[in-house]
Amino acid sequence: MDKSRIEARGRDQIIGRRSFLLGGGAGLAALVAGCSNFSFGPNNVTTRNIGQQAPALDQIAGTGSVKVALILPLTGDIGTVGTSMANGAQLAMEYIQSSAQIADNISLLVKDSQGDAAMAARQATAAVTEGASLILGPLKADSVRAAGSVARSAGIPLIGFSNNSGAASPGVYLLNVLPETEVRRSLAYAQAQGRRAFAAVIPTTDFGRIQEGAFRQAVTDLGLVARAIYTFANETEARVAMAQVAEQLKTGSIDALFLPDRVTAPSFGVLLEEAAIDRSRVTIMGSADWDGDIKIASTAFLTGAVYPAVDDAGQLALRPDYVARFGSEPHAFASIAYTAVLLANSSALSMATPKYPVDQLTRASGFNGRDGLFRFLPDGRSEYALVMKQVVVGGAQKVDTAKLP
Repeated sequence: MDKSRIEARGRDQIIGRRSFLLGGGAGLAALVAGCSNFSFGPNNVTTRNIGQQAPALDQIAGTGSVKVALILPLTGDIGTVGTSMANGAQLAMEYIQSSAQIADNISLLVKDSQGDAAMAARQATAAVTEGASLILGPLKADSVRAAGSVARSAGIPLIGFSNNSGAASPGVYLLNVLPETEVRRSLAYAQAQGRRAFAAVIPTTDFGRIQEGAFRQAVTDLGLVARAIYTFANETEARVAMAQVAEQLKTGSIDALFLPDRVTAPSFGVLLEEAAIDRSRVTIMGSADWDGDIKIASTAFLTGAVYPAVDDAGQLALRPDYVARFGSEPHAFASIAYTAVLLANSSALSMATPKYPVDQLTRASGFNGRDGLFRFLPDGRSEYALVMKQVVVGGAQKVDTAKLP
């Protein structure tokens, strides 16, 4: 195995993963709770049995000469997620140590951020004091910013796990699928299908604002025409927006519609069906948050809609080893941590002078990880190769192979 590359794999996304990090539609669902004929919720977050085996704090795994800190929320409100990620990192270290073809370049120091930004900064300071050449983590955006500030001051890179691009900066990289990547992938797919006039209906939540910004940027980057962007904070505003969308669809002034919020998408599908919209005249695009949603898959008008997703091959490959080792299902982010460890151990990065040089971390060819091909941009953001899935009755199927945006 080429030591400068990471083993090629992919990741299955978890329902509600964006809500977990960015804030999704749950607040909006509560706002209109009680509406009998228009559903904004509840937000069906899939619950998984996540491994509870936390690694010993400050435990050094591996025998390599290069020290790497792994900062994760091992306790606190998202401790189960952090623990599952730490377990994924542990599997990666064991893989490195058991493979004769891979040099054991790093030793891993595990630290608990407790899901708190101030604690993340303190743990980053401790990691620098202990001689870490690279910091992996934390998870939440505010913790990434806090730890990233410490890392920048020390002149070492940090690879965080947030999917909020606002946490990125030069030297502070994000190893996760960002909204900009998702939206651009969707719009580029619709563009390739011949769609030219786009509209979006987006909730006025933190999630919605991020999606709106990504939509506007993608439209500009791809040279598309955005006829309208509708935002809504309640059922009345949503109905007004969809009435205007329906009129535009009937007149042919738009032929592509972006509906990122998975909680409200089924209701929008019902409204479009009631408006007698010709489904063949519009490409409906969702967000990666749609993946696996039962209500979306059972909404007739959404059959044929498309959305971006990480190829699930890597998560499926990781699962048997994880279950055998920890006796429970891995969180979807476990594969991110697995990838991060293999990236940190790469000889091209860890054995370079200086270690983890910017030109190698941001090389245009990128890296192959458990989640497929990805690359870091100089501003700290990442780009992932995503597949496109299409909603079918009862589920979804892949309709386009993984591509970078």
